[in-house]
Amino acid sequence: MTGAVEEPAHAPSRWQRVQARARALRQEVLALYLACRDPETPRLARVLAGVVVAYALSPIDLIPDVIPVLGYLDDLILLPLGIALVLRLIPAEVMVRSRARAAELHDRPVSRGAAVAVVATWLVLAGVAVWVVLRLR
Repeated sequence: MTGAVEEPAHAPSRWQRVQARARALRQEVLALYLACRDPETPRLARVLAGVVVAYALSPIDLIPDVIPVLGYLDDLILLPLGIALVLRLIPAEVMVRSRARAAELHDRPVSRGAAVAVVATWLVLAGVAVWVVLRLR
């Protein structure tokens, strides 16, 4: 025995672990969306969950991904922080139900309608922001 620790042959590669975490994050965002729609979720948690879900699904980032390093930091830091904050505000039993439902829905096809709704929401918000800026002149 040389003292070197060998990884088992079946250990997942780094890329496989990243893919698994991405799938888990996607499922958690779906669970937050479902919790956001649950009547037992407090109003503040609903609003914040809606913002986190919209940001997670949005093609528009706070910091564009083309900016080296910083572009991915918002996805790696802001999204998990937002999820952690919302999880503290949502009752545990609501999240248990939402996660179970998200697991059921995980294998269904992707909703193109939801993508259109997210893009439309961002366009409306951008239009409102432009309107406010022009009104302040």
